[in-house]
Amino acid sequence: MNENYAKLTQFGQELLSKKSLREGLPFISKYAKEIIGAERCSVFVYNADDHTLWTTIADGIDKIVLPAEKGIVGHTFISGEPTIVFDAKLDPLFHSEIDDESGYVTKNLITAPIFDSQRKVIGVLELLNKEEGFDEEDVKFMTFFAHYVSGFIELATLYK
Repeated sequence: MNENYAKLTQFGQELLSKKSLREGLPFISKYAKEIIGAERCSVFVYNADDHTLWTTIADGIDKIVLPAEKGIVGHTFISGEPTIVFDAKLDPLFHSEIDDESGYVTKNLITAPIFDSQRKVIGVLELLNKEEGFDEEDVKFMTFFAHYVSGFIELATLYK
């Protein structure tokens, strides 16, 4: 896992070259999937105007828009705490409509809140389907990584 933290330096330099959420979010998603070993990644951003979380970075889906309190992503947004789900189908918060719509099968997942500079949640990082399942080391890295990318997301949201 230490090598993952070492790769953050190069990632951070490349992220700084991205000029918008449209450029930066796919880059964040790709990196998170590779480091953690997940099949899919979504970066949800909060829209205060309509109290929703949205992402265009949902592998295989054009765009997802959810009420900010819906599902496991909404739970993470409201609680401000990371979440590991070992079996999505057994979790009462799991929002199966997205799987139904896309044909994708979510087995396990992990989420981490993304905070702004005022410690207010502005988004949620979500990874899906790690073959051996997610663990506490993944929670630590996801939390660290969410903090690492939060400045980019906050600034890109303010200056879009």
